Amino acid sequence: MAPSTHHRARTAAAAVCTAAAVATAGFAGPAAWAQAAPPPAAAPTLAPTPTPDPFENLTPDAIADRAVQATQSATSLRMAGRVVSEGQPLDLDIALDDENNCTGLMKVDGGTGELRQADRITYLKGDATFWRVSMSSQGVPPPQIDATIQLVQGRWLKITPGQPGGSDLSGVCDLNAVLGDLGENRDDRKGMTRGPDAEVEGTPVATLVKKRPGGETTTVSVAQEGKPYILKIVKKGGDEPSTLVLSDYDKPVKVVVPPADETVDISKLDQGTSA
Repeated sequence: MAPSTHHRARTAAAAVCTAAAVATAGFAGPAAWAQAAPPPAAAPTLAPTPTPDPFENLTPDAIADRAVQATQSATSLRMAGRVVSEGQPLDLDIALDDENNCTGLMKVDGGTGELRQADRITYLKGDATFWRVSMSSQGVPPPQIDATIQLVQGRWLKITPGQPGGSDLSGVCDLNAVLGDLGENRDDRKGMTRGPDAEVEGTPVATLVKKRPGGETTTVSVAQEGKPYILKIVKKGGDEPSTLVLSDYDKPVKVVVPPADETVDISKLDQGTSA
């Protein structure tokens, strides 16, 4: 297979993964999330406000600022949801920490891929459907897709720092970058109102609501116990109704590095070899 095809395969994989990195770009930013990926998070249920209310005398905008500050201080978290990239929904369930370790699953149109990163080395493994959908979305011809699938079937692509595609794929494992995007546009957090208190996975939350022109509504669930972490972001109305669930804050992220005999260095693909 021609080197250009391998480059496009890398590009397809990177496009799939980097959708997650932009998904937290502001409460009402352009990234779109939909129903939470398996295992599904429990839907918020109405709950009484804790006594005393930890956010008493704070405006909704001030609560939002406090929530972003707390969330950006996290050393690790898990994010689960569905991001829509160029019209293609992608389910994600990924745990990552501030040392660039991450592990998780991605599902796209019936295909499944697994992403791992440790010691700044990225590993990506997918079934045939995952690779086919990913590369088809980039316009790779079917015969070249078939050849790529044969080369990577049942094995992990190993991508080290500096290799093509590495920076894009590792971006989804960069906790600081992901959380940095979360508070990038402060205007997205202005003009919020406080809705009924609720629960997310058993944790009492304050709900903050932002209505935008065109009928789009964003609801942010902020933990009322412990640190005021953001636990859920839901968008309704508009072109891309969505949900993002954040959990497992500050828990260790354990990554199992694939055995060497189950990996193929991405540079080998450009050489037309399979090992």
